[in-house]
Amino acid sequence: MNSNFDFSAIKQFIFSRENLKLNLLNLGYLPRWVIVLIDLSVLLLAYLFTLVIFRGTGLDYIVTPHIISFSVCFFIVNVFFFWLFRTYSGIIRHSSYIDAVKLLFSQTGVLTIFLLFNFIYELYTGEKAFLNTAFFINIVLSFCGLFIYRIIIKQTFELYFSEIGAEKLIRTIIYGTDANAISVANALKFETPTRFKIVGFVDKKNKNASKRMLDLPILVQKKKLPTLMRSIGAEGLIIADKSLSKDEELTIIEQCLEFNYKVYHVPSIINWQDQKEISQNVKTLQIEDLLERKPIVLDGQLISKQLKDKTILITGAAGSIGSEIARQVLGFDPKTIILLDQAETPLHHLKLETEALNSNSEIITIVADIRKREAMDRVFRNYNPQVVFHAAAYKHVPLMEENPSEAILTNIEGTKIIADLSCVYKVKKFVMVSTDKAVNPSNVMGASKRIAEKYVQSLQSRNNKLVGKAATKFITTRFGNVLGSNGSVVPLFTKQIAMGGPVTITHADIIRYFMTIPEACQLVLEAGAMGNGGEIYIFDMGKPVKIIDLARKMIKLAGFTPDKEIKIEIVGLRPGEKLFEELLNDTSKTLPTHHEKIMIAEEIQDEFEILNADIEELIYKANFFGNEDIVMQMKKIVPEFRSMNSSFQLLDK
Repeated sequence: MNSNFDFSAIKQFIFSRENLKLNLLNLGYLPRWVIVLIDLSVLLLAYLFTLVIFRGTGLDYIVTPHIISFSVCFFIVNVFFFWLFRTYSGIIRHSSYIDAVKLLFSQTGVLTIFLLFNFIYELYTGEKAFLNTAFFINIVLSFCGLFIYRIIIKQTFELYFSEIGAEKLIRTIIYGTDANAISVANALKFETPTRFKIVGFVDKKNKNASKRMLDLPILVQKKKLPTLMRSIGAEGLIIADKSLSKDEELTIIEQCLEFNYKVYHVPSIINWQDQKEISQNVKTLQIEDLLERKPIVLDGQLISKQLKDKTILITGAAGSIGSEIARQVLGFDPKTIILLDQAETPLHHLKLETEALNSNSEIITIVADIRKREAMDRVFRNYNPQVVFHAAAYKHVPLMEENPSEAILTNIEGTKIIADLSCVYKVKKFVMVSTDKAVNPSNVMGASKRIAEKYVQSLQSRNNKLVGKAATKFITTRFGNVLGSNGSVVPLFTKQIAMGGPVTITHADIIRYFMTIPEACQLVLEAGAMGNGGEIYIFDMGKPVKIIDLARKMIKLAGFTPDKEIKIEIVGLRPGEKLFEELLNDTSKTLPTHHEKIMIAEEIQDEFEILNADIEELIYKANFFGNEDIVMQMKKIVPEFRSMNSSFQLLDK
């Protein structure tokens, strides 16, 4: 025999903790007949144990001389009740209180049958077949044995499965102690693959500090939350307490992000959600979740009255704003929705997405350029839209600063074509999507949008005089930066962080107003529904955000440390860029509306004939003249247009 053949090493390998884990992991589910045999073995042990106990006391458990017949009947009746309550059908490693209830009913049934049999037997023979007390103890032992071995197997599997890869799990505490928090904890416990190791709960009111939930401690928060998390070695926090106000939630998030703790949130759990759905909703915070704003409540009846069973045209439908308007409009059951854009691939993607919604609305996609009047006339003539949402525009400030003619031809001439055709084909409402960059513009893009605003306002004034109430109602909506939209800083920062940095900021003090894409589009629909024509609606954008703070938060949300793992670089203001944006011109005033987040900006309106002539001249120059001539004409139309960080600043002198 080879002396190098080491049996102890083989034994150590077979019974090692790692190998045992592997065997448990690969173990399949036992067949039902095997579970029945195990249950019968437990019954046999309980039966023999009861015999031994009562023999020790000098009493006979079985009084009748037909011991074998009694024993056979005992096991047959047990098997019958096993079958009746299907106690063997559950997977033992996933046993729950339902399985315990089934076992209880099963053993209670056996007890009832045999007690009834013992009573009848005594009536006919004058003596009992067995001691009732002994049989009751036998049933109790049987139930305990059947239940306990299931619990042992269940806990064994949970122990080993929880330890497999436990070093990779995120040690997490759940903020909250209500039913929502318990549902989240239970869902995450059975999540596959497991992401979190829950180490405790935090009660906001610190009332249950000495108690436990799901065998986990309820932690006392005496200081700031990061201090508590550090003391127990937690790496993440799941916010599941729905009683928290937005301010309280933001305070907790800011504290955790300051110390680079991961923060997750989960929506309220509704009764019909299963554990898989709940666990899927536990997600890393997005930058949108840190906006200090309350949910928007829409007047659904007013919007539905405007859109239901109507033909709706959306220009720029493939863009981030236009596509979201399309999604939300579809929710109000229009008769037809026309999605128009010159970008073929994004429009195709939107077509597939909207068709998958199984809406009753007819969805028409048109690849066309709003600058081509003949093509636009054909769209209006063929489909006769009743409401137009005009979101098509060039919006990148630096690019338009370099290409002012394109800004004119799309943002001004394109808007003019759509607006004029809306009058010709008697569109009921024309809703234009504008920007806060149109206010006291400092760049070509903002100035082009301001000229478009002025045109549709003047067109409204002219139509009111010529046509009266039957005229098309022109409404303008103006808001700031939209998180996640094409060209916004959020996608840029996300890409830069994914590449390991640096994250580039144009100026340390630059601030912007932000809102999410759905918020912006909800307010566009609301403003469009309430508008009577000629208004410029501005939205409550919340508090302004410093871009450098936004960058730091995004870096922390990605799990990195700002200025250490991911650098932040100041690269200087871009051409035409302001340090801060405004929602009102210096001479403007605001009027409230029935919606607290929407106000009307009162702007000085131009005479249509004069403005139209100036715009026609601007369009002509955009086609045939150089950039300086174009921008000079823009400054004539918009006197408050003052170029910043741009070569066109010389034209202001």
